[in-house]
Amino acid sequence: MKYVEETLELQNEEVLLMCIGISSGVGRLVFGRVADYLAGSNKVFLQVGSFFVIGLMSMMIPLCQSFGGLIAVCLFMGLFDGCFISIMAPVAFELVGSENVSQAIGFLLGLMSIPMTAGPPIAGFLRDSLGTYNLAFYLAGVPPMVGGAVLCIIPWIQYKKHKNQKKQKALEGETATKILDQDSKNILVPGSGEPQKEQKILFLLVLHFIPEMKNSGGEK
Repeated sequence: MKYVEETLELQNEEVLLMCIGISSGVGRLVFGRVADYLAGSNKVFLQVGSFFVIGLMSMMIPLCQSFGGLIAVCLFMGLFDGCFISIMAPVAFELVGSENVSQAIGFLLGLMSIPMTAGPPIAGFLRDSLGTYNLAFYLAGVPPMVGGAVLCIIPWIQYKKHKNQKKQKALEGETATKILDQDSKNILVPGSGEPQKEQKILFLLVLHFIPEMKNSGGEK
């Protein structure tokens, strides 16, 4: 707001906050519905897109020379801010699972509080040192873009993880098949001169139960 007062010399800067709030509400409804049609970790790419747009809009604020341009930037920023808020929990659920999703969201919000708390004093310090907010807006756009770039790696990591799990399951299946084949070779065909293992077990069971059957018949 201070930037609008100093740069454009306007008194209705609260309209920008209203634009951000309204477009953020619309973004939560729209992108929340869009995320329902994206399967698995593909929701991450929607989150990446929102980070890049938010960072880009922050950097474009000093380039706006009219109040209409600022309104357009704020509308886009609010729209994709709503996107970020609405799919934050689904993305955390897809990445860490249902058991750890609450801890992941809490950890995420805790980390978000650090730049949100330190950002305004740093921006004020830059304004007092340089006489303008331009550098503060440019720097504010860097972290979302860097975060989006790092977030792009996660689907690749998930793909490698699933690929390794499938490979491990295939190896376990092959090992189990080999064990079964070896066990089947140990069972000899009748007439080969050596009794089968199942026949040995059955023979021992019969020998065990015949005396008991005779005793019970004698008692009757």
